[in-house]
Amino acid sequence: MDKTVPPGRVKGTLTPPCSKSYAQRALAAALLSEEVSVLRNLEFCDDTRSALQCIETLGARVHRVDPTSLSIEGGLAPKGRVLNVGESGLSTRLFTPVASLCPTPVTIEGRGSLLRRPMQMMFEPLRRLGVRVRDNGGFLPIEVCGPIQGGEVEVDGSVSSQFITGLLLALPLAKRDTSLHVHGAVSTPYLDMTLDTAARFGIEISQRDYEEFYIPGRQHYRSTYFSIEGDWSAAAMLLVAGATAGEVTVRNVSMLSKQADTAICTALVRAGAAVINEEDSVTALHRPLRAFEFDATNCPDLFPALAALAAAADGVSVIRGTSRLEYKECNRSEAIREEYAKLGIEVDTSEEDLMKIRGGKVRAARTQSHGDHRMAMSLAVAALRSDEAVEIEGAESVAKSYPGFFGDLEHIRV
Repeated sequence: MDKTVPPGRVKGTLTPPCSKSYAQRALAAALLSEEVSVLRNLEFCDDTRSALQCIETLGARVHRVDPTSLSIEGGLAPKGRVLNVGESGLSTRLFTPVASLCPTPVTIEGRGSLLRRPMQMMFEPLRRLGVRVRDNGGFLPIEVCGPIQGGEVEVDGSVSSQFITGLLLALPLAKRDTSLHVHGAVSTPYLDMTLDTAARFGIEISQRDYEEFYIPGRQHYRSTYFSIEGDWSAAAMLLVAGATAGEVTVRNVSMLSKQADTAICTALVRAGAAVINEEDSVTALHRPLRAFEFDATNCPDLFPALAALAAAADGVSVIRGTSRLEYKECNRSEAIREEYAKLGIEVDTSEEDLMKIRGGKVRAARTQSHGDHRMAMSLAVAALRSDEAVEIEGAESVAKSYPGFFGDLEHIRV
């Protein structure tokens, strides 16, 4: 689907979809409870639907309470031998350890760009924990057969924290206690989200500096009532729209959230935007914007939003952490450089782990999302400052995380 986004100003209040990161963690935890949990404020984007399909395949009995709420009776009792995770990297690395609790073989398969994303960091740790693994040269599909035993194991956390999340949620049900030694953990706020989710379901995990985790075995997930908070990754796009083209208030978000992408507010302030923080909402207002420096190593999903912000700032902004972008839905570093060049914005990625963006006028162009939901949203926000309309190929990719994005953007036009 192509989308044409004309320039214009925005002003209004929006509620972004729920955090898909929290939603997928909560769905997994509800599966692992043998009681009935209720999850509220769910938005059924593609990634959340993939996680929901996984827990149903693994034995959860799911009932729709209302359009945004589910009642989930947990309990591992696989109804099939294949988990289809769609294009969700988190569901892949989360449900592989969870499936490894099962004493029967389970195959994890996906589609699209996920088939090019590396998974080899999971195999050796799982084998050391007693799981039989049939890999596919480091990529999906893979097959696991448990039950996972627990013990002492080392894990490389330098590529992604998602597999660590899967281990942290699965290993409390192992027969043995586990000492998990993590090397080079990145995106540590996402691990905080995992520990928070586990604690809400009654699970105890201790950790030291994100390098050592101690996970007692033979624990029990208790049922809980879980209202999923708003998604800061989606909120970041809306707030950048406000900062660059008007005024936007985002509801159902809190700066006290454990989500990594609350850091967008730091970048907005550094760029000179006005930011108003209230109990359950944040507002960004346009002011003259200046170049800024920002380290996105622990919040790489912010890069597309930061690119739109930097394109509107006077001077050269410097953003660190590009090493985290190669294995997303696309190579986001190259996609940002290529697509923003079409818009007349210079993006330099020649230095290691660094992106420099020179702000300036945005010109009309035909751009591509590269099948990446965050790229599609970034280009749409940048288009608000264009001299004429910007066309975006592959705009349907927003369904992965924010199906209503384009409708919401139109709703706040003035």
